[in-house]
Amino acid sequence: MTTEQTKGKRSRTLAGFATTVLLTSFVAATYGFGFYLFAQLVTDMRRDLGFDYTVVGTITAAGQLGFLLFALLGTWLSTRVGGGQVVIGSVALCGLCLVLVPVTDSIVVIAVLLTVMGGTAASVYVPLVEIVGRVIDYRHRGKVLGLVSSGTSYGVFVNSLLVPGFVRDDNWRGLWYSVGAGTLMVTAVAFFTFHRLGLFRREEDVAAGPAAGTPDDAVPAGGGHAPAPGGGDDSARAGWRMVLVRWVVIVWTMKFLNGFACMPFQNYLSPYLREGLGFDIDFAAQVWGTIGVIGMFAGFAVGWLSDRIGVRASLVMCYTLFFLSAVLLVLAPVGFLPMVSGVLFALAFYPIYGLVPAYVSKSASGAAATVIFGVTNVTQGIGGIVGNYTAGFLKDITGDFMWYYVVVAVVAVVLGFLTLQLPREGSPESSVGAKATTPGSPRNSVPSAG
Repeated sequence: MTTEQTKGKRSRTLAGFATTVLLTSFVAATYGFGFYLFAQLVTDMRRDLGFDYTVVGTITAAGQLGFLLFALLGTWLSTRVGGGQVVIGSVALCGLCLVLVPVTDSIVVIAVLLTVMGGTAASVYVPLVEIVGRVIDYRHRGKVLGLVSSGTSYGVFVNSLLVPGFVRDDNWRGLWYSVGAGTLMVTAVAFFTFHRLGLFRREEDVAAGPAAGTPDDAVPAGGGHAPAPGGGDDSARAGWRMVLVRWVVIVWTMKFLNGFACMPFQNYLSPYLREGLGFDIDFAAQVWGTIGVIGMFAGFAVGWLSDRIGVRASLVMCYTLFFLSAVLLVLAPVGFLPMVSGVLFALAFYPIYGLVPAYVSKSASGAAATVIFGVTNVTQGIGGIVGNYTAGFLKDITGDFMWYYVVVAVVAVVLGFLTLQLPREGSPESSVGAKATTPGSPRNSVPSAG
C-alpha cells in the first residue's frame, strides 16, 4: 500500500468516525432531549405553569402526530434538497425549539414547540441511511446504524445526569436552555463537517463510482435483490396486492400496539414514580439513567440473539419482559422493585423497535417491503397518539397512573399472542415479494404471494 493510499484510508476512517459520532448525537438530541426531556420535567413544569394530565397526554400525542407529519415531509425534502441539508436543518430546528421552551409561560406555545421537536426526531432519521451509505464502508454500515439507532438511550442517560441538579435548584428552565445550546453547538460543528465531506451535494450530483467500499455484487439491505429494470410501476402495484396477507396485517396491528403501550410507558414513568408512588427525583433519575445505559447495548445484543434463535422467539422474550415490568409497577411498586421494572423495560423496549422491522426485512422484498414499512410507521405513530392521550386521560379520571400500566400489561399479553401467530421469518408462508436465493437460505425458491 502506497503512502497516498494509506493517507486516503486514514482520511476515510476519520470521516466515518466523525460522521458516526455526529449522527448518534443527532438522534440523542432529537429523541433524548426533544422527545423525552419533557417527560422527566413534567412534574416541575406542571407545578409552575398549572396544567393537568389531560394536557400532558394531548402534548405527547401531538408529538407523535408531529413525528408522522415530519416523516413524510423529511422523505419528500430529502429527495429534492438532499439528505445532509434535511439532517442539519432538523437538528438546528430542534435546538432552537429547546431554547424557546423556557422563554414562555404559555402551555399552548410550549405544546407547539414540543410537537415540532417530536417531528424533528422523524425528519432527522429519514436521511441517515443515505448519509451512512455515502461515508461508511459497506462492511461497517450495520454496526454504525446500530450505534446511531442507540442514540436515544444516550440522550436519556444524559437527561438522568442533568435533571436532579437543575430540579433541586428549581431551575427546570435552565436545563432546557443548556441542552438547547448544546444541540446548537453540535449543529454548528456538524455543518462544518458535512460541508468538508461534501454531504450537502446531492448524491446523484457527485461524479463517483460505486459507494464507498461497496462490492460490485453487494446485496441490498434487507437481503432482497435489485428490482428488474422497467418494472417499477408494475412492481409497486403488485406490492400493494401482495401485502394484503394475514401476517402483514398482524405486523401492522403489533406496531399499533407497540406505539400504544411502549412509548407512553416511558413518558409517564417519571411522573408515576414521583407523584403516584412518592419516590424522590434522585431515584426517578436513577431509573431513567439505568434505562438509558441498558439501551446502549440491549438493541444490538437482542438483535444478535435473534439471528440465532429467530426473531419470533426474541419478540416473545421481549414482550414477556415488558409484561413483567408493567406487573411490577402495578402489584409491587415498592423499595427497589421499580428499578427492576426499569431494567426489564429497557431490555424489552429498545430491541422491540428493531425486531419487528427485522422480521419484515427477512420476509419481504421489493415494493412489498416498502409498502409494509411505510404502513408500520403510520400505525405505530397512530398507536403512540392514542396511547399517550389515553394515559393522560386515565390519570385524570382515576387519579392514578397505575391503571394505564394495567392496560400495558394486558397489551403485552396480546402482543405475545400475536407474535405466536406469525409464520417463521424467511419461510415460504411468510414470503411477500420476490426474494433472492442466498447461500444458507432455508428455501431454494419462493413463490410469489398474491
